[in-house]
Amino acid sequence: MPGLILATGRHLLSKVHAPFLVQLSSPCNIASLKLLVMSTAVYDTLILSDLHLGSEISRAQDATRMLRQNLFQRLILLGDIFADLNFRRLTKDHWKFLGYIRKLSNPKRGVEVVWVEGNHDQGLTNVMSHLVGVKVYQEYSWEFEGRRHLAIHGHQFDRFAVNNLVLSNVGSFLHLQLQKLDARGKRFSRFVDLLNTRWLRLSSKVASGAIAQARLRRAERVFCGHTHVAQQCELDGIAYYNTGSWTDSRPTYITVGADGVHIREYEEGSEDRDTAAESTDADAIVAVET
Repeated sequence: MPGLILATGRHLLSKVHAPFLVQLSSPCNIASLKLLVMSTAVYDTLILSDLHLGSEISRAQDATRMLRQNLFQRLILLGDIFADLNFRRLTKDHWKFLGYIRKLSNPKRGVEVVWVEGNHDQGLTNVMSHLVGVKVYQEYSWEFEGRRHLAIHGHQFDRFAVNNLVLSNVGSFLHLQLQKLDARGKRFSRFVDLLNTRWLRLSSKVASGAIAQARLRRAERVFCGHTHVAQQCELDGIAYYNTGSWTDSRPTYITVGADGVHIREYEEGSEDRDTAAESTDADAIVAVET
């Protein structure tokens, strides 16, 4: 059993400071390490969407913290990571998130990073490949535990956004302006965002379209964003999951692992390990852009 603990713990030892390593011989500290390893899951895939970098309600800092808190073999950025193509709106926290994605995409990390294009990300394929070294897809599929999984942003099933592109872009611009005028906390902006989703009945439309697409691709599980509402349902043997968003007061993400698929709510309070190397990565991306 001790051998198993040490083998699993290799993922953790690289993140633990040297003074802690010196104390591993203590029975008390070995017991603590055992608890730490048992409570730290390594997921096959972690999925988040709708961060909307550049908007006033983007929770980029929390998203970066969440990624640092979890261990995973694959990260899927499921669309609308940006609010629009205006990089001048990006704050320091927004650049830090991109810097961390660039760090994760380094082959030495052993993490596959996938970007699935959303309607707000359109036109960024070449830019993102250059800035953070991540491939961008219209839809992405993978196999896990004998099941085919499909990830697609979901705007393809939103007829209003597809058929009224100009009007949709105008609405997005007005929402960005509203966020600037909104009081601290941005409660009204978030309420308008949720009201828009309900008025257009996006959740049911995207779910239906995604399940049909999964059936076409022979996938048993399909994942979307776009609606900003975390959701789970099943129809004819196909499981549908929506990641929610990172503009809400209660941001959510999805994990896929040996324990199944789970929609998880981000919890604040964990330590933010903002290393100098990660800050350098963010600065490097800013330098490339400017």
